[in-house]
Amino acid sequence: MGRQQKVRSAPQAGFTLIELLVVTVIMVMAYALAGPLVSSGVSSTELKASARQLAAGLRKARSDAVSQRRETVLTLDVQNRRFQLSGDSRVYRLSKDVEVKLFTAQSELVDSNTGSIRFFPDGGSTGGRITVVAKQRQYAVDVNWLTGQVAILD
Repeated sequence: MGRQQKVRSAPQAGFTLIELLVVTVIMVMAYALAGPLVSSGVSSTELKASARQLAAGLRKARSDAVSQRRETVLTLDVQNRRFQLSGDSRVYRLSKDVEVKLFTAQSELVDSNTGSIRFFPDGGSTGGRITVVAKQRQYAVDVNWLTGQVAILD
């Protein structure tokens, strides 16, 4: 019975103050570097959404022209970043953070800020290109004059 057992004290679990400070500094530096990347991603998302919204409007205009056998027009106001389809009272607004450029037939220009792309009952169109730009990125929404097909180009 005379045996004595040695009791070892367990090492302290946890982190030292220095380790916590080092990790905090690393996290702050990572956030400072990642912040601009994340914020530019939002603008890139808005840019692509604007291109898709324009493409959807153009496709609807073409579809209406073919199905209703009448000319349909998408009118774009580049300064105010909005567009409207003929026969539709709704006005579609694009993101305020994008710049919009329109290249269309001379006959479809209303003024320096407004122009149209016209679709015909046979599916053809006057053709054109709408470019949406934000920072260094841009998307072009092309309309083929012969077929009226709409495509988004990087």
